[in-house]
Amino acid sequence: MNEFQLDGKVALISGSARGLGAATAEALHAGGAKVVIADVLDGEGAQMADRIGANALFVHLDVTREADWEAAIAAAVERFGGIDVVVNNAGIETTSLLENCTLEEFDRTLKINVSGVFLGVKHAIRAMKPGGASGRGGSIVNISSGAGLKGSLGLGAYCSSKGAVRLLSKAAAVECGRLGYGIRVNSIHPGLIKTEMGVKTLNDYVRLGLMPDEATAEQAFLGAHLIGFGRPQDIANGVRYLASDAARWITGIELSIDGGYFAA
Repeated sequence: MNEFQLDGKVALISGSARGLGAATAEALHAGGAKVVIADVLDGEGAQMADRIGANALFVHLDVTREADWEAAIAAAVERFGGIDVVVNNAGIETTSLLENCTLEEFDRTLKINVSGVFLGVKHAIRAMKPGGASGRGGSIVNISSGAGLKGSLGLGAYCSSKGAVRLLSKAAAVECGRLGYGIRVNSIHPGLIKTEMGVKTLNDYVRLGLMPDEATAEQAFLGAHLIGFGRPQDIANGVRYLASDAARWITGIELSIDGGYFAA
């Protein structure tokens, strides 16, 4: 048996219509899992599920709405017979100096990035624990950020939210471990990936006057990563590992996949 394979597992990935989430869905499916594409982008999400094929299902999911989480988990269990992996990937990035950041911007960042992950963790545990709708344990992987491990200029709200995801993950790992639920919980901390969100960060640095132009911003961020920028697939491969039985003895960790950003 290849413990790195995901045959027989069912995975739900929030924010998986595009970007890191889409790459993660593709990687988990390539590993043998059935995948639930969950997103607020209905058109793109449905197209993503169609591209993957019969072993994929699209569900509408606004991660800040508890009813959406309940319906998404139920749909996964009904269609595929259970749920083994939940990847809390959906999130937003807010770029603003703290002195200029509005309370509304700060609250919205935490609502999506923290409350959205909390609800995903909550309903994954309810479904996966003994006696739950699936009841066979599983793996929860929360996508935090390198900005959840150290402070970054202009990213105070984002750092706050991703730091919260880090410790929420550890608290959930402790609860699930101590209560014997058979559920592992870990966080992944990416460096800069040039997805739509990553490019937005570069442009925002120029907009705020922190960098003179996008090329300078890109070089500054590139210099902060010891071996360059990563690809969405680099993060997806880390999720695939933590979702697999090869990681059966791993819970409560923070996995930095960041090209050396945190080490530098």
